[in-house]
Amino acid sequence: MRLLVLIAAIAMPVVAWFSNQGTFGPDQAEISARYPLLVQPAGYAFSIWSLIFLLDVVYALRQATGVRKRDRLLARIAPATALGFACTAVWMPVYSQEWLWLCVLLIFIALGTLLWAAWTAYRGNADLWTRTALGLHAGWLSIAAILNLGQALLGAGVLPADNQLDWSFGLLAAAAGLAFAANAALRGAFSYALAAAWGFVAVTVALARGDDAPTAGWAALALAIALVVQTVWLRMRGRGRNRGFAR
Repeated sequence: MRLLVLIAAIAMPVVAWFSNQGTFGPDQAEISARYPLLVQPAGYAFSIWSLIFLLDVVYALRQATGVRKRDRLLARIAPATALGFACTAVWMPVYSQEWLWLCVLLIFIALGTLLWAAWTAYRGNADLWTRTALGLHAGWLSIAAILNLGQALLGAGVLPADNQLDWSFGLLAAAAGLAFAANAALRGAFSYALAAAWGFVAVTVALARGDDAPTAGWAALALAIALVVQTVWLRMRGRGRNRGFAR
């Protein structure tokens, strides 16, 4: 299973490279433009995938080598991690084919498995590299999954393409609810909060470049700030509890 984690981790950047070359069809930017969401993050925000892939590959190499090969915690999360990485890789060619509902299924499976792996890693006091890699990946997927769902609903005609403001607040609320709940479960994981806040700020930046719905942009920025505040509060509360136990 450790080998599957490594193979899936390497597959993600490899598939991403081929996807950007148009091997599977139109690239992600072109497909996304066909289903334009009002609260889509600015293009620069997707560069976070480079960091996510790098951390995931290093994590996969570390968990498959040395003394960590006998680590029971890493063995426990290996199946979920491998599945999350694999779904992330498969999502890219599927998105190029515009199979949006299959994309929604894949990204939510990836989110669920990696959130569980990150939660287990944090609760089990795994090493910093493991917690950072899994938390960052899960944090970004928390935003991406909700937006992917919005695109699928838009493509299916469930949501109107014009006058998106009202239901865009619903997407932001769903993303916020997921992010705050997951961050609480992870007890204020910095890597998770950083990735999710990065997504909210990128929505603000995208909306600031035009005249469309500035209130939605301010709402996204407020959510990013609130997530940071929640993270700090959760960390401080955790330290307070640890001091109480120490006494």
